[in-house]
Parts: sequence; C-alpha cells; structure tokens
Amino acid sequence: MELNDANLQSLTEFLRKTLDPDPTVRRPAEKFLESVEGNLNYPLLLLTMLEKSQDTVIRVCAAVTFKNYIKRNWRIVEDEPNKVSDQDRTAIKANIVNLMLSSPEQIQKQLSDAISIIGREDFPQKWPDLLTEMVTRFRSGDFHIINGVLRTAHSLFKRYRHEFKSNELWSEIKLVLDTFALPLTELFKATIELCQTHAADVNALKVLFSSLTLISKLFYSLNFQDLPEFFEDNMETWMTNFHGLLTLDNKLLQTNDEEEAGLLELLKSQICDNAALYAQKYDEEFQPYLPRFVTAIWNLLVSTGQEVKYDLLVSNAIQFLASVCERPHYKHLFEDQNTLTSICEKVIVPNMEFRSADEEAFEDNSEEYIRRDLEGSDIDTRRRAACDLVRGLCKFFEGPVTAIFSGYVSSMLGEYAKNPGENWKHKDAAIYLVTSLASKAQTQKHGITQANELVNLNEFFVNHILSDLKSPNVNEFPVLKADAIKYVMIFRSQLPKEQLLQAVPLLISHLQAESTVEHTYSAHALERLFTMRGPNNTTLYFTKPHLSFLNLNLFFKAIMRSFSLLQESIVPYIPTLIGQLTHKLLLVSKNPSKPHFNHYLFESLCLSVRITCKANPTTVSSFEEALFPVITEILQNDVQEFLPYVFQVMSLLLEIHSNSIPSSYMALFPHLLQPVLWERTGNIPPLVRLLQAYLEKGGASIAGSAADKIPGLLGVFQKLIASKANDHQGFYLLNSIIEHMPPESIIQYRKQIFILLFQRLQSSKTTKFIKSFLVFINLYCVKYGAIALQEIFDSIQPKMFGMVLEKIIIPEVQKVSGPVEKKICAVGITKVLTECPSMMDTEYTKLWTPLLQALIGLFELPEDDSIPDDEHFVDIEDAPGYQTAFSQLAFAGKKEHDPIGDSVGNPKILLAQSLYKLSTACPGRVPSMLSTSLNAEALQFLQGYLQAATVQLV
Repeated sequence: MELNDANLQSLTEFLRKTLDPDPTVRRPAEKFLESVEGNLNYPLLLLTMLEKSQDTVIRVCAAVTFKNYIKRNWRIVEDEPNKVSDQDRTAIKANIVNLMLSSPEQIQKQLSDAISIIGREDFPQKWPDLLTEMVTRFRSGDFHIINGVLRTAHSLFKRYRHEFKSNELWSEIKLVLDTFALPLTELFKATIELCQTHAADVNALKVLFSSLTLISKLFYSLNFQDLPEFFEDNMETWMTNFHGLLTLDNKLLQTNDEEEAGLLELLKSQICDNAALYAQKYDEEFQPYLPRFVTAIWNLLVSTGQEVKYDLLVSNAIQFLASVCERPHYKHLFEDQNTLTSICEKVIVPNMEFRSADEEAFEDNSEEYIRRDLEGSDIDTRRRAACDLVRGLCKFFEGPVTAIFSGYVSSMLGEYAKNPGENWKHKDAAIYLVTSLASKAQTQKHGITQANELVNLNEFFVNHILSDLKSPNVNEFPVLKADAIKYVMIFRSQLPKEQLLQAVPLLISHLQAESTVEHTYSAHALERLFTMRGPNNTTLYFTKPHLSFLNLNLFFKAIMRSFSLLQESIVPYIPTLIGQLTHKLLLVSKNPSKPHFNHYLFESLCLSVRITCKANPTTVSSFEEALFPVITEILQNDVQEFLPYVFQVMSLLLEIHSNSIPSSYMALFPHLLQPVLWERTGNIPPLVRLLQAYLEKGGASIAGSAADKIPGLLGVFQKLIASKANDHQGFYLLNSIIEHMPPESIIQYRKQIFILLFQRLQSSKTTKFIKSFLVFINLYCVKYGAIALQEIFDSIQPKMFGMVLEKIIIPEVQKVSGPVEKKICAVGITKVLTECPSMMDTEYTKLWTPLLQALIGLFELPEDDSIPDDEHFVDIEDAPGYQTAFSQLAFAGKKEHDPIGDSVGNPKILLAQSLYKLSTACPGRVPSMLSTSLNAEALQFLQGYLQAATVQLV
C-alpha cells in the first residue's frame, strides 16, 4: 500500500464504515481492514491519518485501530511469519513518541498504550533510545507533553509489579533507574513547588495533580521488586513530600460529584498504596517515617465522608493500617485497649455499613454487586478493606477484638429486633462483622476452612440466619436473605451436616425470588453444596425430591452440577430443558460478554446430550434438530468466542453416530477447512477433533463425495506441522487420515506427506515432534505393512529406511509415552522385525538386533522423559494480542481411541508369536542372531515372552 492520498481516502471510508451500527455495512469493512493489515505501510497510513485528518472521530478511530493492530501483530512468534515488516517497525518507532506527545489527550492515551505494547517486546534491546527520548521531554515545561511521557512510562513500567524475578528483569529495571529515577525525582520536587506557586489557579492545579498522581504510580512500580539504592538515598525527599500531600486539603480541588473520585482523592489513595508497600516490604528503612504516616492516615479516615467518591481512598487507607498491624514490630502501636476500641468504632464499623449506594447496586446493578461480593472483585471496597483490617488485628489481638465486636453485634441485632422494617441494615452489618471476625482461612472449593474458635457459628446460624431462610416471603428483605444464603455458602465446611441438609430445600425456594442477587446466590450456594464430598467420595447433599425445582433461574454452573449429579434421572426433563438451553444460547450468541456463563451453558448442553444418548443413542438426531439452526447461525456470524465450543459440541454429536455421516454434517465439511478458522489458535484443538470425527465416521464417504477436499485437509495438516506449538495436532489429523481413509484415496499424496515431515525434522527437530513422528510411522506400518513403509522411505532417497531406523527409531523410541502410543510403536516395530524381508538379507540386517533390543527396552525400561536444554516450546497460550482461547469442555471429553483395538491384546505375546513365525520361515537364523548380538538381560526378557506365548524359536 503506497503512502498516498488515494489510499488515505479509501482507508478513511472503511474506518467510517466500521463505526456504522448496521452490521451489513460494518462487518465487510472490518473484514477488509483485517485483510489488508499485513500490507506494507498499512500502520503508517493509520498514523498519517490520525495526525492529519480534520475529522476528530476518524482520528480517534485510527488511533484505536492502530493500537489494536500493534496488539495483534507486533510480537514475533517463532515458526510464524513476521506480521509487521522491518521497514514499518523502524518507521513506527522513529515517529510514534513525537506523535503521541503532540496529540490531544484522547489520542495520546491510545498511542501511549501502543508504545507500551511495543516496549514490552522491544525495550530495551531493540529500542534503546526510547527512555532517553522521553526523559528529555521533562525539560519542555509543557505539562501536556510531560503527562504524556508519564502516562507512557506508567503503562511501560507497571508490569514490574507482577513480573517474576529474573536477571533480565533486574537488568532492565537497573537501566530504567539509571536513566529515569533522578529526572523523576527532580520533576516531583518541581511539580510540588509549582503547586504552591499556583495554589489559587484551579486549572493549573488540575494538570499538576494529574502529574503528581502519575509520578506516585511510577514510584510504586519502580520500588515494587526491591528497594532501589537511589530511592533509599532520597527517601527523605519522597516521604516528606508524600506526607505533606496526604495532609493537604485544597478547597479548589474538592468536587461536588458524589460518585467520581477527584484528583485529590486519587493522589492520596496512591500515596496510601506507596506507604503500605514500604511498610510491608521495607519496614526497617521506613520505620522513622511510619508513625507520622499512621497518624496522617488515621486522621484521613476519621475525617472522610461515606460518599462513593472516597471509596478507593478509604479502602487503600484501611489496607495500609491492615498491613501495619500484622507486622510484629508495629504491634505496640495497637496494644492499648482504647486504640483498639477506637479503630473498631471509628474505622471498621462505619465502613461495614450497607450504604444507599450499595442498596442501589444491589437493586439496579446486580451483576456488578455479585462480582464484587461473591467473586472477590471487591478488592477496592470499604467492606473488603475493613474485613482485612479485622483479620490483621485478630492476628495478635483476637480475644480483645472479638470481645469488642461481640458487643457491637449484640447491639446491632437488638436495634434490628426493635424495628426490622426500619433497622434491617443493622442486621446486615452484624452478619458481615461476624463473617469477617470468624473467617481465618478460605478456599474456593471448601469455603471457610479455618474459623475463629471464639465465634459460635452454629449458634449464630440457628438464632439469626435460619429465620431469614425459612421466611415464607422470599421477596421480603432481599439483602438479608442474600446475606443468609452467603453465610451458608461460605461456612459450609464448618456447619453440621444436619444444618446443611435443612438448608437445601430452603435454598431451592429462594431460586424463585425476584431479586437477581438473591436467586443467583441461591444457585451458587446449591452448586457449592452439590460439590461437597462425604466418606468414600460420595455426594453429600442431594435427594431426588428436589429435582422438580430445577429451572433456568439457576445460573448455569448450578444447572451443570445438578445434571452431573442426577444423570439419567433428568432424562424425562431433557426435551423441555433443551428448548430453553438452545433459546438461551441463541440469545447470548448475539453478545457473548460473560465467559463463565457461556462456558457452563455449553457444559450443560454437552451433559444433556451425553446423559440422554447414553440411555438411547438414537435421540442424537433430536438434539441435532434443536441445535443445528443455532450452530449454523453462530458459524455464519463468525461468533469467535463460541466457535471452539461449537466444534466440541459437534464432535460430541458426531461421535455418537454409528459409522456414517449425516448429510447435514457433510454440508458443513468444506467450511471447516477455511484458512481463516485455522488462523485462530483457540479453534485448533476442537477443529482437529471434529475433523477426526468426520474421518472416523465417514472416511469412505469423504473419499467418494468430497475427494476434491482431500488437498484442503492435507493443507491443514501442512500448516499445523510447521508450528512447534501445534505440530502434535497435525499428527492427530494425519493419523486419522491414515487409519480411516481408503488407501487408494491418498496414495498420490503419501510421498509428499513424508517429504514434509522430513523437511520439518531437518529445520527444527524437537522431542515432541520426534515422539509424534514415531507413533505416525509405526501406525503407517500397522496399516499398510512393513514392506510399504520401507519402500516409501527408500523411494524418497536410497537407504533412507536404514537411516530412519538407526538415527530415529532405535535411539528415540524410549521417549514415547502413553499406553496406546507405546502399543502402536510395539506392533509397528514387531512388523518391521518380522514382516520385512530386507531386514533379513540386505545391509539393513545389522540393524535387526539393535531394533529388537530397543523394542524390549520400550517394554521393560522406564520412559525416557529427558528434554534437551536448547528446547523451549512455545506456550500455546502465548498467542500475541487477543485471541479466543480454547476452553476444554469437561463434559464433551473424548474417549481415548486405540487404532489397533482388541486384535492385539498383549504386544509382548505378539512379538513372541511373530518371531516364532519368522523362525519357522528361516530356521536357525533368528536364534543365532539373538545369541550373538542381543544383550543377556534383553534375552532373558525375550525368553519370558516366548514362554508366556508357549512357543519356541527354531
């Protein structure tokens, strides 16, 4: 693509169409952009457009498109072509920093993200001057430019917060500190001075406080891995100024917005984070500063209101106190009874209260409420922080803290009892207090596993929880009902079995509740109870009468768990359920935004297919009738998130059929070979399995009615075999082709298949490839015979067969793992030893005994699982940019297939019988070869096989 006006104009039009709400206009434009993004100059055209276009919408759209292009394509993946030309890479790196700094903020943010994506791959080795170029801009004095640099540095360095320690990481951080720490400190001091100079100018203060927040975030990232010498030497500067900012209260920066945190709150909450980091990790060096930070943060907490905009600040401030009170040498700060009472009264209790904002979320934004409260994404909420502080205080002061809180719990419950309608929030806070006080250790699988012995959980359940669960009106006090359900769920491992059995029917009744939170909690609690195991791994809590309550109010994990428990008991309900499940699938396919929900929906579909078809395999057609219209729509609309699931469901259905492929599947077959489907890594495992099912059920019909598709099938094999990450999938496909396709249909392709495999062996030989290659050649030998195997090798190059035996099979067969794979290799090698005449009377004869020795080794020696040092497999998950991942459906699982089956029960007996047959054909030869060349131990094992087979060599 040339960098000219015509191309700019054309690209502008396509970008405009990608914003069109009409999918018939939008989708073709998106497809076009996808098809041209590999062209030279494409990214430079986008950069030119976002720099020069007069239309702000187009400029922002070009910036977002450019960032996503970088995200998808910048990383260079081994075995795959470079998706961005070197010429474009150089030009992008030369221009992007300038462009980012001179762009408006909306565009600056997108380009800043793009720089950090490029930096993650190229900095510092391939982009050594990036930091220097950025640091020099600090001197510009223009805070629009300075904030652009700070924002980019933040997105570049924040990964230091979660990277594993390594020499490479240390070197990079050292380089960053050498270049960046001093200018950052100077900028910090200068910005604070400017804040004092412009203390009355609200617009200037807004820009300066944005800078200070970004500088504080950078401080956190650069100090996270270890305490750098530079920051230790300059701790006085940083901590004194941080403390000053914590206690600052500039009226001009206070906002009227009750929801959105202002600049002052954001800065102070980041400083609380920084102080907590130092208190936790560098407490010795931080000790001189700690008391004044404790005082400042305490004052902040007792003077900050209940508005939502302060939530992050309050939660970070409480987390600071929580991290300090857990450290043994700060214990003395909290020992005084009055201090503990004051913390409980002024910090913990007020921040556990259920506010009107929480009530709004409970009613109007239930999904977010559930995600925060149940799934643990409430990391920044006041309640979670207060709960962590309770746990921290209990570490050293469990008795006093429990005693103080018991008083609060009693008075709250007393208030509730006086007037439940008015005071229900008191009971909510009491339940939350008891929960946080009692919880010491928790796991996803078992709930609370270790509880505070000073809290009587069972008594609290009987006196205060059961009444809410038993209430005949499930819609009254929904928050308290949800609290009660959550109590059962998290303390399920602590409560007696009788109480839990009593709770199950009550939980089922709450599935009918109008409140989304209440019925979702109920479903979740049931799902958790269903997974509990008693002695001998038996299911603890489920009885058949509860079955009639199954309905789609349960979210899908609970449905899946119920199906799994009930098995054939649900068969009568399946016709009703399957209609609802497919209807739900059609709805969510329009906007698949909830990955867990989607996953369990497909699991439930697979379970209903499995359970019903196990009882009656002919019902598979009624499932296909219900599911195929939805599957077709998903395939036509290319719903990427659902394709890996759809292919697994189709495989499951097809594998249930007896040996034929229905025409509805044959119609879809050509579409499954489209290259675009194979570009997405998440599609590869389920698509390979689906093609294997096609070959297994109808290899002959593919050879007959779709012979023109065989090159396409082999094209898929060729693509997969070229990739280190997916070569094993290529072999799965190839093995199915060899096993199930009529020999005459692939005879013309066989030699080319072997040539491709040898080319890959020469270019990059890995242990995984060798193991798969060994299984394949032995399967070929089992299927077509040892003579055919020898002939195809020697037709590629004279004496090639001997080279493969000597260099690959004999030294490497010990690496093969898996019972089926070992069996295939054993039967294949037995055929080479006993059914290939050239092994007995040509130059290959010298390999006969070493090959037999290797086979006995495969039977008797432990597997060789060593891997050479220089092999670094590409992690399959390590795909660049966003790709739909492959999520294995547990209930769409495939049984392991043995291509040899029952025709060979014990390969050792087969070897003995085959050697006997060979020895009768050429008497005397076999015993003499064994006695002269086979080592004594192997000979002893072989004698055992011959005895077991009751044969004797002649």
